[in-house]
Amino acid sequence: MTGLEKETQTSAERLETFRRVPFVRRLSTKLLLLTVVFVLVAEILIFIPSVAAFRLRWLEEKLGTVAAVGAVLVQGGPATLPRAVQDDVLEAIGVQAIAVRDGGISRLLVVTEVPPEVDEHIAVSEVGWVDALSGAADTLLWGGERLLRVYGRVGESDKQFELVMTDAGLRSAMLVYARNIALLSLLISLLTAALVFIAINRLMIGPIRGLRRSMLHFARAPDDPTRIIRPTGRRDELGVAEHELANLQTQLQKTLSEQKHLADLGLAVSKINHDMRNILASAQLLSDRLATLKDPTVQAVAPKLVRAIGRAVSYTGGVLAYGRTQEPTPQRRRVRLRQLVDEVFGLLGMDGAGIDFVNDVDAGFEVDADSEQLHRILSNLSRNAVEAMAADRETAVVRRLTISAERTGSISRILVTDTGPGLPQKARENLFAAFRGSARSGGTGLGLAIASELVKAHGGTLELVESVGGRTVFVITIPDQPLRLDVARSTLRRPA
Repeated sequence: MTGLEKETQTSAERLETFRRVPFVRRLSTKLLLLTVVFVLVAEILIFIPSVAAFRLRWLEEKLGTVAAVGAVLVQGGPATLPRAVQDDVLEAIGVQAIAVRDGGISRLLVVTEVPPEVDEHIAVSEVGWVDALSGAADTLLWGGERLLRVYGRVGESDKQFELVMTDAGLRSAMLVYARNIALLSLLISLLTAALVFIAINRLMIGPIRGLRRSMLHFARAPDDPTRIIRPTGRRDELGVAEHELANLQTQLQKTLSEQKHLADLGLAVSKINHDMRNILASAQLLSDRLATLKDPTVQAVAPKLVRAIGRAVSYTGGVLAYGRTQEPTPQRRRVRLRQLVDEVFGLLGMDGAGIDFVNDVDAGFEVDADSEQLHRILSNLSRNAVEAMAADRETAVVRRLTISAERTGSISRILVTDTGPGLPQKARENLFAAFRGSARSGGTGLGLAIASELVKAHGGTLELVESVGGRTVFVITIPDQPLRLDVARSTLRRPA
């Protein structure tokens, strides 16, 4: 099992642990509670001004009733009413005294008994919002036995009527009103919370649960294509999330498939490598014997054969399962590039294929690199170019592979140019990805992936700068390694 598969399995187990969320921790429960709380807060902010307004309306209505009775008494005179009738009128209205002020003169119309000292004077037409709020709170909390004097004009009358009463009836009415408002607010809160919950649950919570279920379902078997989420086609943020999750799951499946492929390939390479080393060791012994022969032809070919087998032995000694392999750190030296290119061309083995090899590197050009790794880079690029050109059977087509180089300051640029058919679009999109960047049927794409990795180890870049029919150009850019100051000081000779 690969490391990615183990990590995926661990994530799936972790998701399975939280698969069943307790009711009190669910988003829907939190949403419902928060909605109720927020609506109640809004109702409380409305409740206090409503109670204050009710108090003022109640006092205004009471003053209006007193004004109607007072108008009758002013016309007929209070003396015309028997004392018992006056008491009945005051009891019916709920006040202790009625007075009128006309032309600057106050006159007591009806009174049960002379009231003691009044606790609060209220001019109903002049009460501001601050006084209304504080008065309502004062009546609700401490009212019931206090004596109030309420006065003001009613309608278009030029007379000002006054009444004296206790606030017991007012407080009782306010408590009933407050209770009704509180019950109504609670009902509205619950109803609003339910409607908001249903709407948001349908628009958000439900789809989020669907995303959660899809992730859990996918995590149990990430290699199963049927477990990839199918976007619902929504055009909002959740629709984008579904689409991105589907892309992520698709990419993860591809990565898992590639990792499995690489792991299998690594195992196969390790087995082959074990036997191949023995075969190459025998070939190396035979090549050493060939080098001792005096035949001129053998003497010309033997060094190349010895170097080729030596490189093969070196490669097999360092091969591990692909995907776990870490290339060794480049052992950088000054390398004569022209001689290295000749060796690469000599080992391509394409005699009679009709391909021209042009070494356009100046004889004195040097590059700061690991010679073995640079040889592998150029070999992979050259072999890909040769295979692409060799596949074209048309005899009149020019087949030429050219390697050139140039230097800008401390930067070396190596150009590998061929006259092949160019790379298809699919290969360009996955150019340096193993098993996806191959331009030919049956290819693995490992050559470019290995070359790119080796170039990056040198701190450089490998780029495809042109790929059209008849011309493909790869550019290798390798900077010189920076000179360490302590090393420079130790190597420089100081004058005597």
